[in-house]
Amino acid sequence: MKIRLFTIPNMLTLGNLLCGSAAVVALLAHSNYELAFWLMIASAVCDFFDGFAARLLKISSPLGVQLDSLADMVSFGLVPSVALFCIYDTLPASVELSDTLSVVLRYLTFIVVAFSALRLAKFNIDDTQHTEFCGLPTPANGLFCLSLAMLAAAGDIALTREAVVAVAVVMAFMLISPVRMFALKFKGFGWKGNEIRYIFILACVAIVALFARFAVPAIILLYMAISVVRWAINLRKE
Repeated sequence: MKIRLFTIPNMLTLGNLLCGSAAVVALLAHSNYELAFWLMIASAVCDFFDGFAARLLKISSPLGVQLDSLADMVSFGLVPSVALFCIYDTLPASVELSDTLSVVLRYLTFIVVAFSALRLAKFNIDDTQHTEFCGLPTPANGLFCLSLAMLAAAGDIALTREAVVAVAVVMAFMLISPVRMFALKFKGFGWKGNEIRYIFILACVAIVALFARFAVPAIILLYMAISVVRWAINLRKE
C-alpha cells in the first residue's frame, strides 16, 4: 500500500502541530499567554480545514486520521495543561498549603493532557461520533483552559491555585464523560434539524458583542450547558 505523506490535508495538520508546539514555547519560555492563545486559534483553524480539504479533495486516509489526533494531543492537550501549570505558580492560594502539596497540585494540572489522550483515542475507534461528540471535544477544552489562564495572567479575573486545579480536574472528566455534545455539522441550510446550531451561533454572536475578552470561556460554558441539558432530555425520553 502506497502511503502519501505530503498531501494538502496532512500539511494543514502539521500546521496545527507546529502552532501548538510554538504555543508551548510561548508559555514555558516567555509566559506569553496571549501569543499562545492566538497560536491555538491558528491550530484550531488548521484542524478545521484539514478535514474539510480531505473531503473536498477526496483524499481521506487512515494516516491522516492518526496524524490529526497526534497533532491535537499537542495543540489541545499539552498546551492547556502547560498553561494551567504555568499560571498556577503566579496565583495565591486560598488556604495555606505545604510546599509538597502545592507542587503535587501544580503537576495535577497535567491530568488534562492525560485525559485528552484518552478522549482522542476513544474518538478514533468510536463510530457513533460522526454527527455528534461523546464528551467535550479537545479544541473546546483547550480554548477554555488557555483563555482562563490568559485572563488570569492579565488580571482580568481572580483565580486561586485551588481553582486552577479544580478547573483541570473538572474539564479532564468532561473530556471522557458520556455526555453527548452536538457538533456544528449542518444538515443543509434549513432550520429543521439545525435548530440548536443556529440558536447556539446567534448566542455566540451576542456573547462576543457583550463580553469581548471573556467571550471564549463564556461560549464554551454555554456549549457544555446546552449539551448537558440536551443529553439529559434525550436520556429521559429513552
